[in-house]
Amino acid sequence: MRSATLPLTLSEPQIPDHNRLRLFSGSANTPLAQEVARYLGIDLGPMVRKRFADGELYIQIQESIRGCDVYLIQPTCQPVNDHLMELLIMIDACRRASARQITAVIPYYGYARADRKTAGRESITAKLVANLITEAGANRILAMDLHSAQIQGYFDIPFDHVYGSPVILDYLASKQLPDIVVVSPDVGGVARARAFAKKLNDAPLAIIDKRRQAHNVAEVMNVIGDVKGKTAVLVDDMIDTGGTITEGAQLLRREGARQVYACATHAVFSPPAIERLSSGVLEEVIVTNTIPLAADKHFPQLTVLTVANLLGEAIWRIHEDSSVSSMFR
Repeated sequence: MRSATLPLTLSEPQIPDHNRLRLFSGSANTPLAQEVARYLGIDLGPMVRKRFADGELYIQIQESIRGCDVYLIQPTCQPVNDHLMELLIMIDACRRASARQITAVIPYYGYARADRKTAGRESITAKLVANLITEAGANRILAMDLHSAQIQGYFDIPFDHVYGSPVILDYLASKQLPDIVVVSPDVGGVARARAFAKKLNDAPLAIIDKRRQAHNVAEVMNVIGDVKGKTAVLVDDMIDTGGTITEGAQLLRREGARQVYACATHAVFSPPAIERLSSGVLEEVIVTNTIPLAADKHFPQLTVLTVANLLGEAIWRIHEDSSVSSMFR
């Protein structure tokens, strides 16, 4: 997997203070946490994780973290309820162990799609999860590519929001694709696609007008913008069932696009995503490793890029009280 290319290097000294910085991983994405630890030049902290006979989780930190800055890496991906509960127990364990500061590093923030009420008697789960994490004892959040940027405002603690786009942009630049047009798969993703296009040498922008009839069911209507004869790059924060991306790619083909690529930070890949994405309508599906992918979710068109260096750099900057946002300028 490719690592993030960052514009700045670590400040001196380049070796973190081992007595203050501690890194722990939940079970959701241990390989990513191990890569982050290697970037920082430290080891993952020892921790006991087991289940009682009735399925309850038990977690114990196996080293002293009194007065330390603790970073807990845990995306709340499938099975989301188990991984979310594990994160909450990890935070509580660290709080009771007298950690100085606890930062929840959440590469993928689950329950983010219900970020407002669109009908009566609905729960706003993105806010509920924010409350749970805060009440558990987290002092700070580091998350990547939220489904909705306003989720940052659901927290009353410091929140650092980082983006996987530098990794994807670096990879696309290495491919030297001709006549690129960046395409937003829906109106809600226009801001994300516009920012992506600006960093891709001010590439032109197109928008797919889509009307959703039910959850995970999308109806694609038309394309706003010129894609004929161009290399279309669909940009989204996540790919779940693949319906939006593949229907958008089919529409772009009908509108004359020469090639269609799909880029997303989070590879949720719920069934029947693999069948849809590997159907041949896309030249390549480019994602990052915020969510681990089992072997049966890999297919020939898939490229997985690593965001470990990017997360590691963000953790280092938080620990050193330096700017995180300057990583993306």
